[in-house]
Amino acid sequence: MKLLVTGGAGFIGSAFVRLAVSGGHFSVLNVDKLTYAGNLENLASVAGNPRYRFLRGDCADAALLDNCFRDFAPDAVIHFAAESHVDRSILSPQPVFDSNLAGSFQMLEAARRHGIARYIHVSTDEVYGSIDPPQEADENYPLRTSSPYSASKAGSDLLALSYHTTYKLPVVVTRASNNYGPYQFPEKLIPLMISNALEDKPLPIYGDGMQVRDWLYVDDHCRAILALLEKGAAGEVYNIGGSRSLPNLTVVKQILAATGKPESLLKTVTDRPGHDRRYALSSRKIMEATGWAPQVPFEQGLAETIDWYRNNQTWVAHVKSGEYREYYERNYAGR
Repeated sequence: MKLLVTGGAGFIGSAFVRLAVSGGHFSVLNVDKLTYAGNLENLASVAGNPRYRFLRGDCADAALLDNCFRDFAPDAVIHFAAESHVDRSILSPQPVFDSNLAGSFQMLEAARRHGIARYIHVSTDEVYGSIDPPQEADENYPLRTSSPYSASKAGSDLLALSYHTTYKLPVVVTRASNNYGPYQFPEKLIPLMISNALEDKPLPIYGDGMQVRDWLYVDDHCRAILALLEKGAAGEVYNIGGSRSLPNLTVVKQILAATGKPESLLKTVTDRPGHDRRYALSSRKIMEATGWAPQVPFEQGLAETIDWYRNNQTWVAHVKSGEYREYYERNYAGR
């Protein structure tokens, strides 16, 4: 089975590509624009695999997409490509709309023109906004976005679903909770706090740190997508949660304890505008439809993630210095 994966050099996308290629059942064409968080070092383990190909390109480029669909003839599309950081969307909203809406539109149009057999649009639980306890959002929960990022994702979700209703494009929309694991760009909570703790730098905590998030190990997320590739119903939305909700401050204190660092490194900073207080997902639908369930307990996944960052300081240094951008030029220039 041939998969066209967009954004496959990012954190979740690269985890999916590694899983799909190493499993031996898929050939993958990875199309990635290589913005600040797209890092080909994430894919070094599959770079020489004959079932893997990479193309640097923008999902908003209709001509490039037509060439990809015509030449590679994918059986399915997994659309990860997105600007995904809330803080960046608040500081500069334009890129999230250019990527998350315009890019998604061009992908859907290309898939429609070329008669794709399966299209998975990867989204986020942030489209549901803040949820009061003890409620959990199922797939019919109202969309109540709080940031330019979540609004752009909600818009692209609805656009994707409209292509199923109007054009019968076999679209499946997924909405996952907060992912964590190896190779995550150190701006999100867990990798930032691990990186700062290992370097004895202050760990910035928004407000009181009691914002609650449901944590999902990235490989569990990727396994869910593979399950939906096989068993997901076209035109449906599926939540993918880790079934482990914790306040941010609790997570950060666990990181300090695991790295042997003092809580004096905690530093309270002004909360960001519109910061959602609590996310909570019900994953019953995907569990009943596919038999999927998260396999990695949070404590195990966090320990493995900390070990990975501790043992891969060169990767971290490249990311922080920007040297990872030179990897593309060194390895692909002239090819």
